[in-house]
Amino acid sequence: MTNDNALIQVRGLKKYYNYGAIKALDGIDIDIHKGDVMVVIGPSGSGKSTFLRSLNLLEVPTEGSIVFDGVDITGTNINLDEYRQEMGMVFQHFNLFPHKTILENLTLAPVLVKHMNPKDAEEKARALLKRVGLENRADAYPVQLSGGQQQRVAIVRALCMDPKVMLFDEPTSALDPEMVGEVLDVMKELAIGGMTMVCVTHEMGFAREVGNRVVFVDGGKIIEQGTPTDIFEHPKSARLQDFLSKIL
Repeated sequence: MTNDNALIQVRGLKKYYNYGAIKALDGIDIDIHKGDVMVVIGPSGSGKSTFLRSLNLLEVPTEGSIVFDGVDITGTNINLDEYRQEMGMVFQHFNLFPHKTILENLTLAPVLVKHMNPKDAEEKARALLKRVGLENRADAYPVQLSGGQQQRVAIVRALCMDPKVMLFDEPTSALDPEMVGEVLDVMKELAIGGMTMVCVTHEMGFAREVGNRVVFVDGGKIIEQGTPTDIFEHPKSARLQDFLSKIL
């Protein structure tokens, strides 16, 4: 695959802790293309979340480069906040402001950071809430919503900034099992709509059904990557075969 439409190019990405004793990432090379739904899987402690958080430099790499939309954001004199605005991030925990209504949570960044007209920001937020089935909860406070509803709001909050890519860091792992589906459904709809997504998840059904690329990470390295069929039905490496045998 050529790099012409690579939205993010990662080269030689390393993240070491404790003076190199812990290699959280140990040389990652990957291209993320516009419209990709890349699902990152692997055991706990494999470096999945570190990789994801490095893409918008929440984790600052020890070595390597990340080129986002043609700009090396690991370079000097980079206005990181400007690029982070274009990367929506959804965490395990929702991080909504408890003292603000859902609508206030959604319009805060577009108005303060992007200087959007408050009326336009509200209109956009309400339209996105409708899209995820929460149009009637705009005036509620986070504590009045279920975990699944709060995570859907967290996804909408990221979408309100019109990102070029959405990064999901195990977005369903803190949810009760019955709430997982409603969040995955929103993510599926985003994928169908063409949103570029990188998802770290333990939800293998989602990886198989929605991902167009699945990346298996272990020991801070990409061990194997391919289509869901490649990874789940024809795993090549013994390490991936062993991993799948324990979780499927």
